[in-house]
Amino acid sequence: MKTIPLLALGAAMGAALAAPAWADSMPKPLAHGQAVPLRDTKMKNVDDRELSIADAAGKKGTLVIFICNHCPWVKAWQSRIAEVGNAAAEKGVGVIAINPNDPSAYPEDGFDEMKDRAKQVDYRFPYVMDETSDVARAFGATHTPEAFLFDAKGKLVYHGAVDDNARDPSSVKSTWLKDAVESLAAGKKIVVAESKAMGCSVKYREKSAG
Repeated sequence: MKTIPLLALGAAMGAALAAPAWADSMPKPLAHGQAVPLRDTKMKNVDDRELSIADAAGKKGTLVIFICNHCPWVKAWQSRIAEVGNAAAEKGVGVIAINPNDPSAYPEDGFDEMKDRAKQVDYRFPYVMDETSDVARAFGATHTPEAFLFDAKGKLVYHGAVDDNARDPSSVKSTWLKDAVESLAAGKKIVVAESKAMGCSVKYREKSAG
């Protein structure tokens, strides 16, 4: 599998690259070919409906992308996330964006703020709150943003970043997520199946004592 590094976003975001303290205890991200975990778990969407990954699935596949509101990396990529996600939905690839973060750590990641952001950026796909962070843990997600693309059989075919330059859209040379979605929708082989996810560490909620 070909893995390609992502260009640095800049010194202002350097702190977000530090490995989170919990990283060693987290499960590894899903491997290529693995199935969607917790696909039937319901999460609250910005339209106040309860939705699962299964509910958002498309006939040709499903894009699951972990994002939030506060992270500067997500903000840098959010218009491109909207563009790729909105186009994917029109091509038969279902899309669901998941916020796994604890809003007590970053209030900007609260549910009302999610509603505002979805309208502002024009997310035409579900943007749901992972209220326990359990879905993100099941994926082994460590960053926002971090994309997981599954084929029609629910098997992972792409994992990683949106593209190779968050800071400067005009300098992007490799549009990994867009290319993967378009290849999946067209029934073609995905050339780059994995790239290095870069961004802010996921701000996981504490696990329930029960």
